[in-house]
Amino acid sequence: MRQAGAYSGILSGGGISGRTGPHLLPLARIKKIMKKSSVDVKMISGEAPLVFSKACELFIEELTKRSWNMTIQGKRRTVHKEDVASAVVTTDVFDFLIDLVHPNASDHPSLNEEYMDKKQ
Repeated sequence: MRQAGAYSGILSGGGISGRTGPHLLPLARIKKIMKKSSVDVKMISGEAPLVFSKACELFIEELTKRSWNMTIQGKRRTVHKEDVASAVVTTDVFDFLIDLVHPNASDHPSLNEEYMDKKQ
């Protein structure tokens, strides 16, 4: 018999009380982004935006924690965009964001060296 997964409480709305439910991000906006992602996406189940919402929350938490570590290393108490960029550059899983935090990465030799060193 299949056991309940990690998201079963989230999808059923259990475990978290309140008017807004278990999600912190607007589900209508998530659904809109999902539909705009491809012309082939026509129908989206009610549960899919809930799972995306939780995934986004976890992503934001992880990127924030890593950015905060960069802030602490810089002996500051406020997270700056440079801290987020450093967290992205130093974490392999965030490689897909490098062009976002450094749009002209090819114009930054130090960034290219750090990125290439990380890849090796």
